[in-house]
Amino acid sequence: MTHRRSGVLIPLFSLVSSRSWGVGEFTDLPIFSNWLRRAGQSLIQMLPVLEIPDHETSPYSALTAMALDPIYIALSEVDDFQEVGGEPRLTDDDRLALKAVRDASRVQHRAVRALKGRWLRRCHERFLRDEAGPQTPRFLRFDAFTQRESWWLDDYALFRALRGVHEQRAWWEWPEPLARRHEDALAQARTELAVEIAYRKYVQWVAAEQWDRARTGAAPVEVFGDVPFMISADSPDVWADQHEFRFDATVGVPPDAFSETGQDWGLPPWRWDVMSLNEFAWMRRRARRSAALFDGFRLDHLVGLYRTFLRPADVTVKPWFEPPDEASQLTLGERLVGIYQESGADIIAEDLGIVPDFVRASLRRLGVPGYKVLRWERRWSEPGQPFIDPAEYEEVSVATTGTHDTEPVACWWDTLAAEDRKRIVNLPSVRRHLPASSDGGVSAPAEFAPALADALIRALLGSASRFAILPIQDLFGWRDRINTPARIDESNWSWRLPWLVDTLEELEEPQSRADMLARWTREAAR
Repeated sequence: MTHRRSGVLIPLFSLVSSRSWGVGEFTDLPIFSNWLRRAGQSLIQMLPVLEIPDHETSPYSALTAMALDPIYIALSEVDDFQEVGGEPRLTDDDRLALKAVRDASRVQHRAVRALKGRWLRRCHERFLRDEAGPQTPRFLRFDAFTQRESWWLDDYALFRALRGVHEQRAWWEWPEPLARRHEDALAQARTELAVEIAYRKYVQWVAAEQWDRARTGAAPVEVFGDVPFMISADSPDVWADQHEFRFDATVGVPPDAFSETGQDWGLPPWRWDVMSLNEFAWMRRRARRSAALFDGFRLDHLVGLYRTFLRPADVTVKPWFEPPDEASQLTLGERLVGIYQESGADIIAEDLGIVPDFVRASLRRLGVPGYKVLRWERRWSEPGQPFIDPAEYEEVSVATTGTHDTEPVACWWDTLAAEDRKRIVNLPSVRRHLPASSDGGVSAPAEFAPALADALIRALLGSASRFAILPIQDLFGWRDRINTPARIDESNWSWRLPWLVDTLEELEEPQSRADMLARWTREAAR
C-alpha cells in the first residue's frame, strides 16, 4: 500500500522569524519544520520560491524557471555579511529600514528587496577581495557551483547583467545584436559585464547553499515545491530560446469561478511543434531543476500542459485552444507530464477549474494525484448536488479544504446556504467527529465554530486520498487570505504567520494545536 502522507500549505514568505528581515527566509524553514514534526506532519507544501521581477509580489510571476529568489536569503547566515560587520554595521537609514520591515504586519516586498540587494552587493565586494583573489576554500565551492550549474546559470547571469545595464528594460528593447543573441555581441557583453555576471552567480550560490542546508535541516519533513505554469516573456529562458515561444498571443484562462471574464496572464505561449523537435529540452531542464530543489512538487495549472488558452494580440481574432483537438491535447499532455514523472520526484497536479473529463482520466491513468477540494467535490448531476464524503475520494488524489487562491474555509462557511451546511455536517466522515444534539442528530451551525473546523480537518485526514494537505489558515480557523485572484494590491501575497516561527515552541496555542493535529494524524494512519 502506498504511504499515506499529510502536510501543511504555507508560503515561505509567511514564515518570518525574529532574525529574518521582514520575510520568511530559507533558514526559517527548518525552524517551522520542528513544529510540523510535533504536529505529526510529513511534508510542507510551499508556493514557488523562484525569482520574480522586483516590481512583482506574486510567486507565480516567475522571472525564470531556474533561479532561486534572493529575497529569501538570510543575510545573518552569509559569512561575507558577518565579515563586513553584520547588522551593527548597517547605516542609520538601513537600520531604520530593517526595523520597519520587521515591525510591519505584512511582507513589504519592495523594501525588503532593496535592503537586501544593497547588502548582498557589499557581501560580493568582500568576497571578490578576500575570497576570489586568494582562491580560498569558499571560493572553490563557489567555482564548483558555477561549473556544475552552468547549464542554466550562464544564460541567467548574463541576462540579469544585461537587463541591469539597459535600465531593466525588456530584452526585446535591447540593441538588436543582444536581443537576438548574436554571438560576437554576447562575447563582448560577457567581458564588459564580468563583475555583474559574477555577482549574479554569487547570489545564486549563496541561495543554493542556504537552500540545501534548509532542506537537510527540515528532514524528515519533505519539502514540496510548486512549479508555476509559465514564465515571463522577459526572462532568460525565453530570451535564450526565442524560437520556442509565441509572441502573437498570451496565455490566459476562459471565464471561470474566479473571474466572469476570464484572465489574461500576459505570458508567452509555448510553440509545441518547435519544442517537440528537440524532445522538449527546455521542459526537461525545468523538470531536472525542480527535482533537484524539492522532494516533490505541484504542477500548477495542469490542464495547460494538455491545452493552452490563447488570447491573441490582435483583438479582432477570437481566443482559441492549442492544440485544437482532444486527441492532440491528450498526446501532448501525457508526454509532458511524463517528463516530470521521469525526474524521480513525487508529482501532484493542480487540476481545478474548467478541466475536461479526459484530462482527469489521463491523470488517473498516469497515477498522478489531482485535487479533491471539499467544497467542490459534489455529485453535480444528482438532485441537490450532494457533497461527496472524503472517505469516497479516490486514492490517487490530494484531499484539502482549499488552496492559496480560495478563501479560508471559515469564510466559505459564511456564504453557504443552510441546506448546504446541513449536507456538510451530515457527511459520515464529518458527522462522526461532531457532538450530537439532544435528539441524537447533528446541527449545522450558522457561524463557523472550532468544533466544525476540527471535524473538517479530521474528515480530510481520514479521507481515502494518498495526500492530505491543509492550508495553515484552515488548521487554526483563521480568515486571512494569501491571494485573491484577479486582484492586484498590497494585501495579496504578503500575509505573515501571526507568530514568529522561532517562538512557536513557547506559545500555548500553536503547541496545543500541534499536539492535537498529531493525534488526529496518527488516528488516520498517516
